[in-house]
Amino acid sequence: MAATFSTALDVHFAVSQSDPKRPFFFTKRLKHQKPSQRFRISCKTSESSSSSSKPQQNPLEEQLPKKTQSLSEQLQPLSITTLPKKDQADRLSSNPKSTWVNPSKPRRSVLSLQRQKRSPHAYNPQLRELKLFAKKLNDCENNEGALLSVLEQFPHQPNRENSLLILNSLKPWQKAYLFFNWLKTNHFFPMETIFYNVMMKCLRFGGQFEVIEELANEMVSNEIPLDNITYSTIISCARRCYHFDKAVEWFERMYRTGLMPDEVTYSAILDVYAKLGKVEEVISLYERGVASGWKPDMVTFSVLAKMFGVAGDYEGIKYVLQEMKSVKVRPNLVVYNTLIEAMGRAGKPGFARNLFEDLIESGLTPNEKTLTAIAKIYGKARWEKDALKLWEEMKSKNWPVDFILYNTLLTMFADIGLVEEAEQLFIDMKRSENFKPDSWSYTAMLNIYASGGNVDKAMELFEEMFEVGVELNVMGTTCLIQCLGKTQRIEELVRVFTVSIQQEIEPDDRLCGCLLSVVSLCDNREDIDKVLACLHQANPRLVEFVELIKDEKSSLNTVKEEFRRVLSDTKDDARRPFCNSLIDICRSKNLHERAHDLLYLGTLYGLYPRLHNRTADEWSLNVRTLFVGAAKTALEEWMGTLAKIVKRGEALPELFSAQTGTGTHKFAQGLSNSFGSHLKELGAPFKNSEDKVGCFVATREDLLLWLQSKIPSSCTVIS
Repeated sequence: MAATFSTALDVHFAVSQSDPKRPFFFTKRLKHQKPSQRFRISCKTSESSSSSSKPQQNPLEEQLPKKTQSLSEQLQPLSITTLPKKDQADRLSSNPKSTWVNPSKPRRSVLSLQRQKRSPHAYNPQLRELKLFAKKLNDCENNEGALLSVLEQFPHQPNRENSLLILNSLKPWQKAYLFFNWLKTNHFFPMETIFYNVMMKCLRFGGQFEVIEELANEMVSNEIPLDNITYSTIISCARRCYHFDKAVEWFERMYRTGLMPDEVTYSAILDVYAKLGKVEEVISLYERGVASGWKPDMVTFSVLAKMFGVAGDYEGIKYVLQEMKSVKVRPNLVVYNTLIEAMGRAGKPGFARNLFEDLIESGLTPNEKTLTAIAKIYGKARWEKDALKLWEEMKSKNWPVDFILYNTLLTMFADIGLVEEAEQLFIDMKRSENFKPDSWSYTAMLNIYASGGNVDKAMELFEEMFEVGVELNVMGTTCLIQCLGKTQRIEELVRVFTVSIQQEIEPDDRLCGCLLSVVSLCDNREDIDKVLACLHQANPRLVEFVELIKDEKSSLNTVKEEFRRVLSDTKDDARRPFCNSLIDICRSKNLHERAHDLLYLGTLYGLYPRLHNRTADEWSLNVRTLFVGAAKTALEEWMGTLAKIVKRGEALPELFSAQTGTGTHKFAQGLSNSFGSHLKELGAPFKNSEDKVGCFVATREDLLLWLQSKIPSSCTVIS
């Protein structure tokens, strides 16, 4: 019994305009096609006919244009073409899985590397045989002789399909490269772009950029076309191997060929430009890509945020946020983390807090990296209320923690001076199985006790470190010495320093500065000699300079030259503390003239760049970065200069101010109090400002009267 049916088909004719030498899988899609023609095809079926009859292929299908394929798509047909097609009747009788396409999703105008699922190969006996052969190649020794010996057992004549399958199966890049060269040497078939792409992918995993570049140049020499995948692999490998200049070079070559970069390439090259510090190029490339239809992904925005964050460019970070909003991209956790860290580097704790709150409101759960970043920011900003809120949320919502976060929280509590919270967290760490306190944990607790002047607890912790086998570090040593020095417990100070030397802790400039400041606090000669003996082990030249400035016979030129040598051997961030401590030592020994000499030299060498400020209405002295003795010296120097100005009859502003600032740390010692006491001793007419904390102000009239009382001759004021 036979049945006949017919149907009309619309078939679109198209003539391929691609290069005839170009491999079939790189055939270009044509934008314009000829009008369709309609054919009627009749098909007859018979119940008695064999289901194994092979379906006839429409000859018109050969003329249909083929889509540009990704590397995975190019590899996919090999399972079908390796052997002649089997009977497809069984597969035709089964219902294929439907694919739903979102009609509202716009098509991308930029290429994308989409990875497709591969067809199952279990039904193909030759594929199974080739896989076993590939396993033999992977298992053999990693040298040319062993590989060639196995290749003699190649189960079939090497052709394009089975060779490509073998090449894609070899994992060690060395073996893949030997096999690739073996194929080229024996000339089994013409080498095509896809072979180079697969080989480059394997080399990229091995970090072999030089070999990849060599293959790329070989392709150019042999007139083998480099496609989008080739360039993407070259550029991404150059980035991974930190050959940023090479990545830029190949990207520019790609652009000159007219190939459109895909998402992977765009993100990779943006990261390269960012690491090279080429901010303008990053913005230009980003905007060019967006204009061409590219939709930036999370990786791209993370790269932009990190670039601006490292530079502390707040306006740049705002630009990233605006761009994300304009393309309607909601940050994921990775981007939120990058933005929060960036705001911290840019010195914008308020915006970092807003981002953190936005993260919570969006339904995301912060991870350890998020919490570590925000804890650092709150600690640096000395935000006690926000720090406590964060701590309570972490406990109530059971947010994830790791060892770094525990130590960061301890440091945050130390920065703010939250003793009880730090002690409770420290106890929790001791009780835990996975987060036992280490050297940095103990250092954070030492810092808390030292800052609060709790010497006994600090020393108990010091002894406990020996009992549990936790080694002291240089920061912990510095905290203990500072604490013991302020309370004049010199014997214990010497013991702590000796232990640190025995544990091979190398004293740094900060520790030397701490010992130097202790010298200025010592009352008797014996204690001074003990501290200087410790300092001599750490920095002999510094001790020699202390002896030099104490000698009143030393000339200013001699002190100046030797001070320059001391500063040259000192890190930048320790130079001003050294000078401050040296001035304090001079004042404690009643060497006031030498103290003024050192203040002059410190100003000369750029240690106090913002000490003085003048406007038409106000002259000010800023002593925020000075120690107490150095601040008093700077005040005396300033008053002396003003007295000379008054004596010369020069014009003066309406207002004078001295800025001491106010310590945000809970245990910060008040420079403001000591400075205010010194003003009273001098009888200077400065009073606490009603508008600014840590600011002393005086009017021109009041200061003038006081200065005139200090000058024997009469003065005339020029308004």
